[in-house]
Amino acid sequence: MTANSVPEINGRASSTTVELARLVDVVGALREHCPWTAALTHESLISYLVEESHEFIEALETGSSAEISGELGDILLQVVLHARLAQEAGEFDLADVARGLSEKMIRRSPHVFHPDGTLQESFPATLAEIEETWERVKAQERAGGDSAEAGSGSAYVSGGAAGPFAGIPRTLPALAMAQKSVERARRAGFDVQEPEGILPSPIESEEELGKVLFDVVRGAHERGLDAERALRLAVQNFQALHGR
Repeated sequence: MTANSVPEINGRASSTTVELARLVDVVGALREHCPWTAALTHESLISYLVEESHEFIEALETGSSAEISGELGDILLQVVLHARLAQEAGEFDLADVARGLSEKMIRRSPHVFHPDGTLQESFPATLAEIEETWERVKAQERAGGDSAEAGSGSAYVSGGAAGPFAGIPRTLPALAMAQKSVERARRAGFDVQEPEGILPSPIESEEELGKVLFDVVRGAHERGLDAERALRLAVQNFQALHGR
């Protein structure tokens, strides 16, 4: 491997290629010969993807490496199944998914790659520069409509979230959507500093913060209020205020 080349296929990469090809064949055989798998659709798979994602998160927090690997496999199965369904419909296949992802990572990482995918000679970018470049390239993709990512971004804009919030899934849990929205607003230069007096001081750990958040939820419950719905509405108002 030369200094400015992408790593060549080695033994481990070759093994990965073989195993992925085997997985694709296994899923293809199931689609052809297993009535349950044959009946799957993109829509019917949604609940499985959500469930498997939560199981993976739980494995990360409490599981062993074997459990983490197994849960990753379950998520990979969802990817392969969706790609197989698209392939059967004549839309795209797993190779297209992998190719598009590689091209996107190269395009959004000019601190590592030249446009042709070869490695840069040096890697001086700071974390702030990396984040700025990533968001700038994403914005260019959405504006230019040059990729699948741009297409999905446009859908989010027409659905409500706009400006720096374009592409934030509306189906995220409210707390995750709030945190993502604050992060995007900060990057866009909006004043998102914590209002004084909102949080008890000092809070130095996520454990302490968790207790405060849980107390808020308990207080909402006692008053007959839905904390999830309330926060989601607040986030939507925040996005509307800063989204143009």
